[in-house]
Amino acid sequence: MEYFVFFASALVAIVCSLLVIVQKNPVASVIFLIMAFFAQAILYIQLSAVFVAVLQIIVYTGAIMVLFLFVIMLLNLRRDEFGSVKNPLQSWFGRVFAIVLVIELVVIVARGFVFKEVPSAMEEFGTVEQVGTLLFTKYLFPFELTSILLLVAMIGAVVLAMRREEEK
Repeated sequence: MEYFVFFASALVAIVCSLLVIVQKNPVASVIFLIMAFFAQAILYIQLSAVFVAVLQIIVYTGAIMVLFLFVIMLLNLRRDEFGSVKNPLQSWFGRVFAIVLVIELVVIVARGFVFKEVPSAMEEFGTVEQVGTLLFTKYLFPFELTSILLLVAMIGAVVLAMRREEEK
């Protein structure tokens, strides 16, 4: 049963992640990304990291992705505003880059199946105490930097939305 839940969650996460990239509609992409985050939260629960799973759902799905969805709907982007790829070299480079990434993914997965012993998670992995201690000691600077980055992104979204209102 454990393997079934793992492989089902992993499959959902992979398929939804691919659909995020393939979709042309940004709202559909955000919804698939939310589904991928839920599948990832199930994987965290399997690692006995319930707190990390709850943080995954609350922070990423509940806050950030809803903010992305709100900004996308607020900007009301249409397909013609994205523009098309006019440079064939850019399109060719993108395809080669995607093939290299797929080959790299296959090699990583193949090497993962070769090694029989999978390292187990730390005993306190994903507990409230461990996450809080790491967040406010070792990772304080990246944490604060991320919060400033998110604040700048929100201000940028509001400025973009206000420009659209002035143009109308």
